[in-house]
Amino acid sequence: MSKKGISRRTLFGSTALMAGANLLIPSAAAQVVPNSCAPLPTKWDFEADVVVIGAGACGMAAAIRAADFGADVLVVDTNYDVGGHAILSAGSIALGGGTALQKKYGIQDDPETYFQDLTDWSVTEVDGMPDYRFADRAVQHALAYNGPAVYDFLAANGLPFEDEAPDNFQANHASGVTALRSHHVKWKNGVGGPSPTGTNGTSVMRPLDESARKRKNIRFLFNYHMDRIFREQPLEGRVLGIEAHYTPTILPGQTKPLVSWKTDGNIDFHEPSVTVKARKGIVIATGGNTGNVEFRRMFDPRLTSEFQLGGGEWSPQDGSGELAAMAIGAALWGCCNQAMNRNGALRRGAFVGSRTSYVAWKPQSPIWGKVKATGLFVGNWQDCIAVNQAGKRFYDEIKPAYPNGTCFGFFDKSGGYVHGDWRNSSKIKPQFRNYIDAACAINEGSQGPDWEAGPQWAIFDSAAIKREQWKIDENSGEEGYFFKADTLDELQEKLTQNPYQKFEMPKGRLAETVARYNAFVEKGVDEDFDKPKPRYKIEQGPFYAAWCTVCTHDTYAGLRVNGKNQVVDMAGKVIPGLYCGGESAGGATQHGMGRCFTAGYIIGAEVVKG
Repeated sequence: MSKKGISRRTLFGSTALMAGANLLIPSAAAQVVPNSCAPLPTKWDFEADVVVIGAGACGMAAAIRAADFGADVLVVDTNYDVGGHAILSAGSIALGGGTALQKKYGIQDDPETYFQDLTDWSVTEVDGMPDYRFADRAVQHALAYNGPAVYDFLAANGLPFEDEAPDNFQANHASGVTALRSHHVKWKNGVGGPSPTGTNGTSVMRPLDESARKRKNIRFLFNYHMDRIFREQPLEGRVLGIEAHYTPTILPGQTKPLVSWKTDGNIDFHEPSVTVKARKGIVIATGGNTGNVEFRRMFDPRLTSEFQLGGGEWSPQDGSGELAAMAIGAALWGCCNQAMNRNGALRRGAFVGSRTSYVAWKPQSPIWGKVKATGLFVGNWQDCIAVNQAGKRFYDEIKPAYPNGTCFGFFDKSGGYVHGDWRNSSKIKPQFRNYIDAACAINEGSQGPDWEAGPQWAIFDSAAIKREQWKIDENSGEEGYFFKADTLDELQEKLTQNPYQKFEMPKGRLAETVARYNAFVEKGVDEDFDKPKPRYKIEQGPFYAAWCTVCTHDTYAGLRVNGKNQVVDMAGKVIPGLYCGGESAGGATQHGMGRCFTAGYIIGAEVVKG
């Protein structure tokens, strides 16, 4: 179909609910392409023992730990403030092996048990994906055996852990069912400094920010994007330093860049580019690659630009760390996670009508002037149905994620789960009716040769607005992600005006889909996808469609590292002085901040050795 422009006659005359995608999805074409053959600098703008790229969970842990071992540390980040993806998180940190909090509440765990949970091939994950095969045993061993020390380290640096028993909040965070391992830090308004979104991750990152700035041997260089790593020879020798370019965050209508919450320790530097020499080592903690469409499509061509980036404007996750390291010979490890569609990789957003559906941006946010999208939080997905670009439902909307393929889960109906039992593998069984591949579903109606996907839409009516207590007139932003019409046919016509809609729904398709679902509500049975007791018909106009395309939330893959988090090349040899952790690194299949903090903790000690 031909692409159509977006008219000012969309929702509420001249206003819709969503910020334009061009603000939120970084373009790899606009990025500086790393060049391993670039000449070495004749002089360096700055020097430090340790240069940390990224001020998120891994980077801040590495910086503090290295500083505690006496190193002069410089933290470089493309953002204007500390936080990375972690500050937007729910504040759940998976740590095990017998942490102080586990012991306090009588939870039996030890490093070897944790290691077994991380590496036991016989254990079937809840989505039936045998991701253990992508784990590096040395990396997992280090993660398991450093858990208690990492907990103590974080607590000592101000993280306000809740005094409650760890749980198994999202099992993939904890990576194993033998013991409860999810430790929680909860946001309390005004505690730990301002928050971009008010999420629990603020109480994770703001204390680390404060703790780091108390150390005179940690400096920060914000608003610089790392483009290149210098090495003695293009593919040989030690890493020497980095080159970065200036990336100030300037809100529309303003001239001055945003500045970080705390400024002590910040370097006041605004040149177009900068070179930084690393005397001992470089730490890549740049986050994942989900925000780089070209990068992720190398591994799964279906993941086109319609897939939302979890961190949005705040945390672009553009794969820059991986690209720069690959240019000097680094190897990738297990870059399959996008195709696996595990819970942390592809998930339904919590907010509809917003491309930043992982978090809720509010007017008080520092970057509201760029984002301008609160979205609508869906408390009960009984109020909506989700349709793909072809106008069809494709899964049970109640499920928060889009599991791939198949499984019966951890527990056998006949006798329960038995840890280490090889028969667990027999539980992997295709169930295409109930568990579908989200990327395939979103691509329905796409055409070759590119097979581009289109958006997904949350469809609801005026009655749902009353039940959810949505205050629609409080939302503002660019047009094209939220539509309103008196009839379903008119609503379908408006959807075709979205530039991301690659496929024109067959005439009457949306009304047909809604009618079929309403019949299921009458029966109390979802005959297509087993949505538990479908409750509400969609029948009271005006009708609404809100963007709810899959969120690419997290990566489980990246640069290949060893148990010391040293980056290795294609031959398995260590690249001297180069370290990596968090979402930039492969080998640790555990989801979330636990692996990030543990990697940073390990790196901070190792990099000082030089």
